[in-house]
Amino acid sequence: MDDMFLNTLTPKFYVALTGTSSLISGLILIFEWWYFRKYGTSFIEQVSVSHLRPLLGGVDSSSPSNSNTSNGEADSNRQSVSECKVWRNPLNLFRGAEYNRYTWVTGREPLTYYDMNLSAQDHQTFFTCDSDHLRPADAIMQKAWRERNPQARISAAHEALELEDCATAYILLAEEEATTIMEAERLFKQALKAGEGCYRRSQQLQHHGTQYEAQHRRDTNVLVYIKRRLAMCSRKLGRTREAVKMMRDLMKEFPLLSMFNIHENLLESLLELQNYADVQAVLAKYDDISLPKSATICYTAALLKARAVSDKFSPEAASRRGLSTAEMNAVEAIHRAVEFNPHVPKYLLEMKSLILPPEHILKRGDSEAIAYAFFHLQHWKRVEGALNLLHCTWEGTFRMIPYPLERGHLFYPYPICTETADRELLPMFHEVSVYPKKELPFFILFTAGLCSFTAMLALLTYQFPELMGVFAKAFLSTLFAPLNFIMEKVESILPSSLWHQLTRI
Repeated sequence: MDDMFLNTLTPKFYVALTGTSSLISGLILIFEWWYFRKYGTSFIEQVSVSHLRPLLGGVDSSSPSNSNTSNGEADSNRQSVSECKVWRNPLNLFRGAEYNRYTWVTGREPLTYYDMNLSAQDHQTFFTCDSDHLRPADAIMQKAWRERNPQARISAAHEALELEDCATAYILLAEEEATTIMEAERLFKQALKAGEGCYRRSQQLQHHGTQYEAQHRRDTNVLVYIKRRLAMCSRKLGRTREAVKMMRDLMKEFPLLSMFNIHENLLESLLELQNYADVQAVLAKYDDISLPKSATICYTAALLKARAVSDKFSPEAASRRGLSTAEMNAVEAIHRAVEFNPHVPKYLLEMKSLILPPEHILKRGDSEAIAYAFFHLQHWKRVEGALNLLHCTWEGTFRMIPYPLERGHLFYPYPICTETADRELLPMFHEVSVYPKKELPFFILFTAGLCSFTAMLALLTYQFPELMGVFAKAFLSTLFAPLNFIMEKVESILPSSLWHQLTRI
């Protein structure tokens, strides 16, 4: 019976069969690949886990025994959300003097719309208040910060300055119209003069009501912003000691305004001066378990410990005699920094090209790594052997945290939302660094192999129909041989009358 059926199959049947199989598996492969690229998981695996497993006797997630697990997952989700908060980049560049110049030279936009929209929200939060309508210049600037068109914002700032000396108008012109750092510094000095006058007046009236209190809070934010940007201008123009003094004075005058993260500007300037003792003093104050961490704090701490041993470090010698206490401390500091942000080493070791840092960063993400390496790569190069020590040891971190999304070593598990947020913050021409590296799901590999195999069979059957027909018949005969053998044994054991009745049933 089987031989008769196989003999009736023509080569065209095999071509059609293998071609159809190849087409179906190819379509499955394309869909799986698209779904994986968009959502980061296999569609077939997701359906299997979410729908088929409960039907096949999987554990019911709503059962009381799993309440603790559910609570743990909820806590983990809340932690992930908090860790995926976007922060203002404390070292962000000037739009007119730096970002726009990059656009003029390359024709590329270094900032995304999402990033600029976050900046617009920051400006409205810091530089406006509910009583702005009482002062004509401030009312104009309140509308200016909401404008999407840069030229409209600049025109509004000039219009406000025609009415009176407006600190926020000078800020906007320094940030967006000034084409050099020296011009931006000149405008910020004018903003400082106007801002200090507003600050003194609102300081005297702040206790007269909530309206005056809001005005004073706004004037305080404006003054701190101006002084910080003036310090950054001094740093960019080579007056680093002056910049350090301005930052120290600002931190003493306004110790509670930690949201500006001025200590990160101070750390970078002190490293430029190679004043490592003062860097250690700043770290001792801000590298505290109760304070939020950053790549700047973790990697600067690692750099200081690496500096003590890196000039004499040799991987061959260390493998022979083992690590000394100081070397062990340096390696542990590097592992701690890499666990916090695993994207930084590739930029410091120049394994990945740098771009201009965005105006906002995601802690532990690629955007923070770019912002850190952009300003601190020179400091690592200045310390002899520091990059060599980093190159030899940074990948050892991943052996301590084989499942970083589930459990961390010194920090919380790595948040899964960083890739999505970084793609919004970073320009399209930059290849976003992804951690942990996603491996292709089994079903994508399986369908790719199945598609390739059936396509090859279809091609061979079309080219050599008779030969492939012989192979197909031999393969099917071999495949059905055990079944035929079992059937023969069953026929020999069972009585012929019983077997005849079973076949009739």
